[in-house]
Amino acid sequence: MQMPKPFLRYGLPLLGLLALTPAMAEPEGEPPAELKRLVPKGSKLIDWQIADLNVDGRPDVLAVYESAVEQSDDDGPRTLLIAIRQANGALKVVKRNDKVVYCRQCGGVFGDPFESLSAAPGKLSVNHYGGSNWRWTNTFSFAYSRRDETWQLVRVEESSFHTSAPDKMKTRTFKPPRDFGKIDIADFDPENFKGVGPK
Repeated sequence: MQMPKPFLRYGLPLLGLLALTPAMAEPEGEPPAELKRLVPKGSKLIDWQIADLNVDGRPDVLAVYESAVEQSDDDGPRTLLIAIRQANGALKVVKRNDKVVYCRQCGGVFGDPFESLSAAPGKLSVNHYGGSNWRWTNTFSFAYSRRDETWQLVRVEESSFHTSAPDKMKTRTFKPPRDFGKIDIADFDPENFKGVGPK
Protein backbone atom coordinates (compact mmCIF):
# COMPACT_ATOMS: atom_id res chain seq x y z
CA MET A 1 0.00 0.00 0.00
CA GLN A 2 1.40 3.42 -0.95
CA MET A 3 1.64 5.88 1.94
CA PRO A 4 0.09 9.35 1.44
CA LYS A 5 2.64 11.95 0.30
CA PRO A 6 2.73 13.97 3.55
CA PHE A 7 3.77 10.87 5.49
CA LEU A 8 6.38 9.88 2.94
CA ARG A 9 7.79 13.39 3.08
CA TYR A 10 8.20 13.44 6.85
CA GLY A 11 9.15 9.79 7.20
CA LEU A 12 6.47 9.05 9.79
CA PRO A 13 5.73 5.52 10.98
CA LEU A 14 2.22 4.09 10.93
CA LEU A 15 1.71 5.57 14.40
CA GLY A 16 1.77 9.06 12.87
CA LEU A 17 -0.87 8.14 10.33
CA LEU A 18 -3.16 6.67 12.97
CA ALA A 19 -2.73 9.58 15.35
CA LEU A 20 -3.93 12.07 12.77
CA THR A 21 -7.22 10.29 12.17
CA PRO A 22 -10.33 11.50 14.07
CA ALA A 23 -9.93 8.72 16.66
CA MET A 24 -6.56 9.43 18.26
CA ALA A 25 -4.34 6.37 18.58
CA GLU A 26 -2.62 5.57 21.85
CA PRO A 27 1.16 5.11 21.63
CA GLU A 28 2.15 1.48 21.28
CA GLY A 29 5.57 -0.15 21.29
CA GLU A 30 8.74 1.84 20.85
CA PRO A 31 8.56 5.60 20.28
CA PRO A 32 9.89 6.93 16.96
CA ALA A 33 13.67 7.36 16.87
CA GLU A 34 13.31 11.08 16.09
CA LEU A 35 11.35 11.50 19.32
CA LYS A 36 13.92 9.63 21.40
CA ARG A 37 16.55 12.09 20.22
CA LEU A 38 14.61 14.97 21.82
CA VAL A 39 14.81 13.45 25.30
CA PRO A 40 17.85 14.37 27.43
CA LYS A 41 20.38 11.66 28.23
CA GLY A 42 19.45 9.84 31.43
CA SER A 43 15.71 10.35 30.86
CA LYS A 44 12.96 8.07 29.55
CA LEU A 45 9.71 8.71 27.70
CA ILE A 46 6.55 7.77 29.56
CA ASP A 47 3.89 8.96 27.10
CA TRP A 48 3.57 10.69 23.74
CA GLN A 49 1.03 11.69 21.11
CA ILE A 50 1.38 12.79 17.49
CA ALA A 51 -0.99 15.48 16.19
CA ASP A 52 -0.99 18.77 14.28
CA LEU A 53 -0.58 20.86 17.41
CA ASN A 54 -0.07 24.23 15.73
CA VAL A 55 -2.55 23.59 12.89
CA ASP A 56 -0.10 24.08 10.04
CA GLY A 57 -0.80 20.79 8.29
CA ARG A 58 2.28 19.01 9.66
CA PRO A 59 2.29 16.35 12.41
CA ASP A 60 3.92 17.49 15.66
CA VAL A 61 4.77 15.71 18.92
CA LEU A 62 3.53 16.03 22.49
CA ALA A 63 5.54 13.99 24.99
CA VAL A 64 6.33 13.48 28.67
CA TYR A 65 9.63 12.23 30.05
CA GLU A 66 11.19 11.68 33.47
CA SER A 67 14.56 10.72 34.89
CA ALA A 68 15.55 7.14 34.10
CA VAL A 69 17.57 7.00 37.32
CA GLU A 70 15.55 5.34 40.07
CA GLN A 71 14.98 7.73 42.95
CA SER A 72 14.27 6.61 46.49
CA ASP A 73 11.30 8.96 46.86
CA ASP A 74 10.14 8.86 43.19
CA ASP A 75 9.03 12.49 43.41
CA GLY A 76 11.32 13.85 40.73
CA PRO A 77 9.83 16.25 38.17
CA ARG A 78 8.36 15.15 34.88
CA THR A 79 8.72 17.29 31.79
CA LEU A 80 6.12 17.86 29.11
CA LEU A 81 7.50 18.98 25.76
CA ILE A 82 6.01 20.15 22.49
CA ALA A 83 8.06 19.58 19.35
CA ILE A 84 6.94 21.21 16.11
CA ARG A 85 7.52 19.75 12.67
CA GLN A 86 9.45 22.28 10.61
CA ALA A 87 9.22 22.78 6.84
CA ASN A 88 12.33 20.61 6.33
CA GLY A 89 10.66 17.72 8.20
CA ALA A 90 12.76 17.95 11.36
CA LEU A 91 11.25 18.26 14.83
CA LYS A 92 12.09 21.29 16.98
CA VAL A 93 11.26 21.55 20.69
CA VAL A 94 9.46 24.85 21.26
CA LYS A 95 7.85 24.45 24.71
CA ARG A 96 8.61 22.69 28.00
CA ASN A 97 6.85 22.56 31.36
CA ASP A 98 8.11 20.78 34.51
CA LYS A 99 4.94 21.21 36.60
CA VAL A 100 1.91 20.27 34.50
CA VAL A 101 2.51 16.49 34.84
CA TYR A 102 2.48 15.25 38.45
CA CYS A 103 5.24 13.13 39.98
CA ARG A 104 4.91 9.40 40.78
CA GLN A 105 4.13 10.04 44.44
CA CYS A 106 1.73 12.93 43.89
CA GLY A 107 -1.34 10.66 43.74
CA GLY A 108 -1.46 9.67 47.41
CA VAL A 109 -2.22 6.07 48.35
CA PHE A 110 -3.51 5.41 44.84
CA GLY A 111 0.01 5.81 43.48
CA ASP A 112 1.18 7.43 40.25
CA PRO A 113 -1.58 9.91 39.28
CA PHE A 114 -0.54 10.55 35.68
CA GLU A 115 -3.22 8.98 33.51
CA SER A 116 -2.68 10.13 29.93
CA LEU A 117 -2.00 12.77 27.32
CA SER A 118 -4.64 13.74 24.78
CA ALA A 119 -3.89 15.56 21.54
CA ALA A 120 -5.83 16.74 18.49
CA PRO A 121 -5.29 19.50 15.91
CA GLY A 122 -4.61 22.69 17.88
CA LYS A 123 -5.50 21.10 21.23
CA LEU A 124 -3.87 19.10 24.01
CA SER A 125 -4.72 17.91 27.52
CA VAL A 126 -3.00 16.34 30.52
CA ASN A 127 -5.12 13.97 32.63
CA HIS A 128 -4.58 12.83 36.24
CA TYR A 129 -6.35 10.48 38.68
CA GLY A 130 -5.42 9.81 42.30
CA GLY A 131 -6.38 9.72 45.98
CA SER A 132 -7.37 7.01 48.46
CA ASN A 133 -10.91 6.75 49.88
CA TRP A 134 -11.43 10.22 48.46
CA ARG A 135 -10.54 10.06 44.77
CA TRP A 136 -9.81 13.04 42.58
CA THR A 137 -9.23 13.76 38.91
CA ASN A 138 -8.09 16.78 36.99
CA THR A 139 -7.65 17.68 33.36
CA PHE A 140 -5.57 20.62 32.15
CA SER A 141 -6.53 21.66 28.61
CA PHE A 142 -4.67 23.99 26.24
CA ALA A 143 -5.41 25.35 22.77
CA TYR A 144 -3.19 26.90 20.13
CA SER A 145 -3.48 30.66 19.60
CA ARG A 146 -2.57 31.69 16.05
CA ARG A 147 -2.30 35.30 17.17
CA ASP A 148 0.14 34.58 20.00
CA GLU A 149 1.70 31.54 18.30
CA THR A 150 1.60 29.46 21.45
CA TRP A 151 -0.61 27.14 23.49
CA GLN A 152 -2.66 28.72 26.24
CA LEU A 153 -4.69 27.32 29.11
CA VAL A 154 -8.37 27.15 28.17
CA ARG A 155 -9.89 24.86 30.79
CA VAL A 156 -9.17 23.18 34.11
CA GLU A 157 -11.60 20.55 35.34
CA GLU A 158 -11.31 19.15 38.86
CA SER A 159 -13.52 16.35 40.23
CA SER A 160 -13.66 14.42 43.49
CA PHE A 161 -15.74 11.63 45.00
CA HIS A 162 -15.69 9.13 47.87
CA THR A 163 -15.26 5.50 46.86
CA SER A 164 -18.37 4.63 48.89
CA ALA A 165 -20.47 7.03 46.78
CA PRO A 166 -18.93 7.32 43.29
CA ASP A 167 -22.22 8.64 41.90
CA LYS A 168 -21.88 11.76 44.08
CA MET A 169 -18.99 13.28 42.21
CA LYS A 170 -18.36 16.98 42.61
CA THR A 171 -16.86 18.80 39.64
CA ARG A 172 -15.47 22.31 39.29
CA THR A 173 -14.53 23.90 35.98
CA PHE A 174 -12.28 26.93 35.54
CA LYS A 175 -12.16 28.93 32.28
CA PRO A 176 -10.81 32.24 31.01
CA PRO A 177 -11.37 35.10 31.39
CA ARG A 178 -13.58 34.51 34.44
CA ASP A 179 -11.05 32.47 36.44
CA PHE A 180 -7.71 33.30 34.81
CA GLY A 181 -6.19 35.23 31.93
CA LYS A 182 -3.70 34.24 29.27
CA ILE A 183 -1.40 31.54 30.61
CA ASP A 184 1.24 30.09 28.31
CA ILE A 185 1.70 26.33 28.64
CA ALA A 186 5.37 26.88 29.55
CA ASP A 187 4.31 29.03 32.52
CA PHE A 188 1.36 26.97 33.76
CA ASP A 189 1.52 25.92 37.43
CA PRO A 190 -1.35 23.68 38.66
CA GLU A 191 -0.89 25.12 42.15
CA ASN A 192 -1.06 28.73 41.03
CA PHE A 193 -3.27 29.54 38.03
CA LYS A 194 -6.45 31.10 39.44
CA GLY A 195 -6.43 34.84 38.89
CA VAL A 196 -3.13 34.61 37.00
CA GLY A 197 -2.45 36.03 33.54
CA PRO A 198 -3.52 39.18 31.67
CA LYS A 199 -7.22 39.32 30.71
